Order: sequence, then C-alpha cells, then structure tokens
Amino acid sequence: MITKRIIPCLDVKNGRVVKGVNFEGLNDVASPVELAKYYSSCGADELVFYDITASAEGRALFTDILTETAKSVFIPLTVGGGINTVADFDRVLKCGADKVSVNSGAIRNPGLVYEAAKLYGDQCVVISADVKRVDGVFRVYAKGGRENTGMEAIGWIKRCVDNGAGEVVLNSIDTDGVKGGFDLEMLDAVCNAVNVPVIASGGAGKIEDFITLFQTLPKVDAGLAASIFHFGEVKIADLKRAMKDNGIPTRIYPAPSSEGASGTGGTI
Repeated sequence: MITKRIIPCLDVKNGRVVKGVNFEGLNDVASPVELAKYYSSCGADELVFYDITASAEGRALFTDILTETAKSVFIPLTVGGGINTVADFDRVLKCGADKVSVNSGAIRNPGLVYEAAKLYGDQCVVISADVKRVDGVFRVYAKGGRENTGMEAIGWIKRCVDNGAGEVVLNSIDTDGVKGGFDLEMLDAVCNAVNVPVIASGGAGKIEDFITLFQTLPKVDAGLAASIFHFGEVKIADLKRAMKDNGIPTRIYPAPSSEGASGTGGTI
C-alpha cells in the first residue's frame, strides 16, 4: 500500500515564512532556510515553498532565498509562486526544486501545464488550486486567493490533469488557517475527478484531523499544513506514530535527538 505523505508548507513573503487565516492577516513566523532544515531533519516526507505574493505583485519568484533553502533539505521540494512561463519552470528547477507548482500562471495561460509537462515530465508539474465556495459552487481563485476567476473548480482541475499535471494540491480557502479539519467534501469531489495524487491543504488543527482525512478519503495521498507544524502544535513524529497506530501507512524515519527548531515548539 502506498504510504501517506506529511508535507509542511512554507508560505514565504519578503524572505520570511508567514501564516494567516483564510489567506489573510499574515504574521511573521521564521526564516524559510531554518524551517526547511528543521523539517528535513524531523521526518517530513516533502516540503512545499510558496512565494505567496509573487503572482499578486506581478513579479518573478525570489530565487536567492529559494536556492539557499533547497541546499538545506534532503527531501523532495515543490516550489510555486509567480510561475508564468516554461522559463520560470526552468529557473526554479535550476535553483534546486524537484517539482514546480503553478496556479495563477496556468489560469492566464491554460497551455502552460501542457508545455511544461512535455518539457519536464508530468511528475514535475503540480497544479495548485485555491478553491472557495461561492453560492454553493466550488470556484477557482487566483493571485494567492485574492481574485475570483469565476471558473468552476473541479472541471478546471480535471482539465489541468488531462493536460499533464502529475499532482494536485487542493487549497481550501474556506478552511485555510481555521484549524477545524480538512475540507473533506471538496477533496472527495477532486479525488473522484482525477487519477493523479491529491494533496489536501487547508484546515488541519490537530493530529486527529489527519487521521480523519486518510481514513475517510483513502484516495488522498498527502496532508499539507503550515502553522500547526511551525508553532509546534503538532509534531511530525507524533503525527506519524498516530497514523501508524491507526493503520495508516506512513514512513517512520529515525528520530532525531529533538524535534524543535527555534520558535517552533521545543523537543520530544
């Protein structure tokens, strides 16, 4: 059985990791380089790095801090933010990314996913969809969750996968940062529409939320979270032990002497 992945997310603004609620009210957390080192050493399966204001500000992703971060990790790294062309894919991959996440760029240029998949392979292209309910319909948002595109989300995600996206990160704006659990209804709809790995993002508040996610929706491949890991509310080693105890397949890495970075929650 395929193991379920646990993925911390670094939302980066102006070279610092930040976290807010419903994509708003951003608060400074820590250095992305230090957090990347921390997660790489304490059992995370992968890491996601988002330059969260690149698209909204109409600029390219900062590559200096990305390059330094990539050098600090020994687990797969997915990078997104300001990805608008295949040249952006190339630049980010050369900085050390393993996969490239695209959202607003694919909305502006629907052919981007197809072009990138042909050049770099499906496994390299991740479609990241920021989705919110509007009058009972799942709608796609662009520019870091700031702009309603009006597009129906499930059809859009399926189209991106058909064009070559090898993985989907579903970010529920409705549950982001609220810590009331993952958006199971939205995730179920996506899992039933595509046949590639789906990563759940938005809503995790405690270990039990991950257990519920994987037990309720076995098709979901991974759970992604930010603040609960950054602030030590959930320790990855504890989460993985709980997953194993509940019969959820996961990789258990050798435990380090401590699982706590400066400002991230102490030791175990």
